Amino acid sequence: MRRKEREMDYDFGLYVIDKSQYAVLAMINAADKTPYCVPVSAVRIDNSIYFHCALAGQKIDNLNADPNVCLSFVGDVNPISEQYTTEYESAIVKGKAENITDEKEKIEALRAICLKYAANDMDKFDSAISRSLSRTGIWKIEIKELTAKRKKNGKDGKELTYGKME
Repeated sequence: MRRKEREMDYDFGLYVIDKSQYAVLAMINAADKTPYCVPVSAVRIDNSIYFHCALAGQKIDNLNADPNVCLSFVGDVNPISEQYTTEYESAIVKGKAENITDEKEKIEALRAICLKYAANDMDKFDSAISRSLSRTGIWKIEIKELTAKRKKNGKDGKELTYGKME
């Protein structure tokens, strides 16, 4: 990381992952070897990131051809127009994507995803699982590398450094 004063520790990266509303999944396009990325609804369980998807499509073709991926998470974002800057926090995860076929692990991942994105509707979870588990894909990315960054300005407009988190 070029701007070392913005670098945050591993636990801060996990914090950003857990609170982010989505991640952008980057991979290589299997058809023409160009970059390809797509937003996903991601959730972390221990040292793994899970997301759900369809069972077929370009994303699946790409992941099957080359499972090496990168996920980008962005936490709080605060544009400061008068300073021509933006405060933000981010986490970047690198790892290999794995298609999960074990029913128990799929349900555990879907439960975690639903708790994050649809907590008020968990009373319908079992019914939804019985209807859609067979047509829902779950992919897991074990965190092999995690970097985190934070850009935040103090009241004087100067950038806060790592040791001065609020």
